[in-house]
Amino acid sequence: MRFGLLYEHQLPRPWTGDTEHRLFKEALAQVELADSIGIDYIWEVEHHFLEEYAHSSAPEVFLAACAARTMRIRIGHGVVLAPPAYNHPARVAERIATLDLVSDGRVDWGTGESASRVELEGFGVDPEQKKAMWAEAVEQTANMMVMNPYPGFEGKFFSMPVRNVVPKPLQKPHPPIWVACSRRETIHAAARAGIGALTFAFVDPSEAAKWAHEYYDIIKSDQCVPIGHAVNANIAMVTGFSCHEDGAEARRRGSEGFQFFGYSLGHYYVYGHHRPGVTDVWERFEAAKDKLPPAGRGSGIGTPAELTDHLRQYQDAGVDQVVFIQQGGRNKHDHICDSLRLFADKVMPVLKADQATRDARKQAELAPFIEAALGRKQRMPAIAASAIPTVSAYGRNVVQAGQAAEGPTHHVAADIAVMMNDPAARKDKAAAE
Repeated sequence: MRFGLLYEHQLPRPWTGDTEHRLFKEALAQVELADSIGIDYIWEVEHHFLEEYAHSSAPEVFLAACAARTMRIRIGHGVVLAPPAYNHPARVAERIATLDLVSDGRVDWGTGESASRVELEGFGVDPEQKKAMWAEAVEQTANMMVMNPYPGFEGKFFSMPVRNVVPKPLQKPHPPIWVACSRRETIHAAARAGIGALTFAFVDPSEAAKWAHEYYDIIKSDQCVPIGHAVNANIAMVTGFSCHEDGAEARRRGSEGFQFFGYSLGHYYVYGHHRPGVTDVWERFEAAKDKLPPAGRGSGIGTPAELTDHLRQYQDAGVDQVVFIQQGGRNKHDHICDSLRLFADKVMPVLKADQATRDARKQAELAPFIEAALGRKQRMPAIAASAIPTVSAYGRNVVQAGQAAEGPTHHVAADIAVMMNDPAARKDKAAAE
């Protein structure tokens, strides 16, 4: 089994001048620790305007900093928002590829639609169209990372002309694709698209077993038609996290943060009435706390023995990765680091003991189904070389309108000669005569 850490960058009020700075620096220190002790993944969300719940609006910046500070841990977008009003598909392709290069091929590309009114209306995204936006954008972003040049696209939600999107990622054909899932139906959709299910539904192991079984049944069926150019058959589930030799202390340190995670999630997605810059979500959480169910039952909160038993049930259920929410609410940095060290020392070795054998068995079992799925993919036709258009520089267009056509122009003072006409074109012309 593999393990990951999820960062929302939660920051309950009140805030002081340096609280955001400290939050990010502590998160980076935790990621460095996670890399050194063998945690497999770091996942970073993308959210906008969700005060206190998620100060993670530029995940590509945080993840680049993570890549620079680590050597082996996978660098995961959990997730990039796909509707083009959030992120133009070409910009996503460029950023994912660049991050893959600087991380030496360690990127996982999680995708999603977003669901909060604060975000959707903030960027003018129609909630009725966001699923279709996701499908169009993800497929074309994958094409941009693979095709040379990208032949252009006239779609319902974005269009662009022929361009060669560079750089290309180190992982070929592109980094593994995931999608955020919160419902059983979305997990089915992930399997049909041949991508990983990054599941944010907090379900018990018996329910997880049903979801995993259904996911892999679809992966093995004719329903699986990859949205990308590779199949990423994996299912990950998210849970809380706090590990201590004393179970009561583990719950004391981790339960409130996990409760706040759930309460603030409900505030923005279910029942909240939010006034930007005014509403104090932590204050409302404090008022509601005695009415909330306790955390720690059926989660990653407890002693090493409790976590080992609980996580083994997920492993036996067919879950490939468990992702921990360790930085929730006001959880303390030192407690998070202590929990990670104890988990790596007492829990992880037990659950990773036969990982290589499990991986080999899984790959051998799925290989023919993945090959068949890739054979069903309808690939975007490459553009013929003769059909690739010439894009003339604006300055050349001005010259053709009758402006001066000789001699160097701007940047001469910096000793950068930019000619008004291309000397190579003169050579071409002379050779043709």
